[in-house]
Amino acid sequence: MATVTKNAPNRDKTSFGKDRRRKHHHWLVSIYYADGEKFGRVYTDKDKATRFAERQRRSPVVKTARVTQVS
Repeated sequence: MATVTKNAPNRDKTSFGKDRRRKHHHWLVSIYYADGEKFGRVYTDKDKATRFAERQRRSPVVKTARVTQVS
């Protein structure tokens, strides 16, 4: 019996915008390298996180760089 998988799972959007406990949001930049290594750095400014990810993507050893909101 074959199992059917979806390409993109249906995840609920988090409501970080309604969280009044935080003074600022946190953005995680995940860098995945061609050799399988992984690196992450957290920023409180989305612009700085995006610029860091774009700078890392220019490197030939970086496979992917993604920015996600963690809080």
